[in-house]
Amino acid sequence: MRSLRGILAVSGHLAGRRAPANNAHLALFSRALQILAQQEPVRLQKLSAPDSGVVEMRLERPEARNAIGREMLQGLRSAIEKVKADATANVVLLASSVPKVFCAGADLKERRLMSPCEVREFVNSLRSTFLSFEALSIPTIAIVEGAAFGGGLELALSCDLRICGENATFSLPETGLAIIPGAGGTQRLPRIVGKSRAKELIFTGRRFDAVEAVTMGVVNYCVPAGEAYKRALELAQEINQKGPLAIRMAKKAINQGMEVDLSAGLAVEEECYEQVLHTQDRLEGLAAFAEKRKPVYTGK
Repeated sequence: MRSLRGILAVSGHLAGRRAPANNAHLALFSRALQILAQQEPVRLQKLSAPDSGVVEMRLERPEARNAIGREMLQGLRSAIEKVKADATANVVLLASSVPKVFCAGADLKERRLMSPCEVREFVNSLRSTFLSFEALSIPTIAIVEGAAFGGGLELALSCDLRICGENATFSLPETGLAIIPGAGGTQRLPRIVGKSRAKELIFTGRRFDAVEAVTMGVVNYCVPAGEAYKRALELAQEINQKGPLAIRMAKKAINQGMEVDLSAGLAVEEECYEQVLHTQDRLEGLAAFAEKRKPVYTGK
């Protein structure tokens, strides 16, 4: 968020340069306060006990239905880096604070003003940002209430799990704009729903509802409208009780193993198992089982 000092510097209200109190300067001052009050497009919040370890990442750009422009993209990148650097984070919940929309996709009003070179640079950055999100070592859960179109759906597909309300709608409509999904949609969707179904959805760009989404496997659960966050938090709480290192290694084994043949995948599994073999958490798990109590894992 921009500082008030930076905004007001141009108006002569700082450094002893008292500007005349005319309407123009009053308007500038008012505008400065409005800019200062604007929310960041992506907000990160760590939940408190008993949900310590769960991190919320919220999309908050209501004036554009969470459309992804340069500022939103920078917010996502910054939030991902913060999560990556936080050793206490165990699960990420990705949600929208805007009613009836998860993310409307790319900001086409901003896109219209870009040159082809700028479009290429933006889409490449978007693709790499979603890849960084997918590559987080901890589980990520997308909470979809309302519309998830274009880049919004691609963002959700980069998460490990997806929960939607029954009012959710989905689409990759890019071919209708004479382009293709460019932030991973052509790669992640067929890996989830199969090649033939992904081709149909991308070729036609048609919308599909929550029931079809759960039937195809695009989402893990479909719940009554307004209850997707509750179900996602329940999942996060279940995951949060498990050994943090084990969860990280399980994600690594699955993700890397799916990209190779079975023999190589089993080698990845062996490597990941070795990482949890000599941990304090493994011994704590055995001790808790023997003592008939809940384990207390420390991630060590």
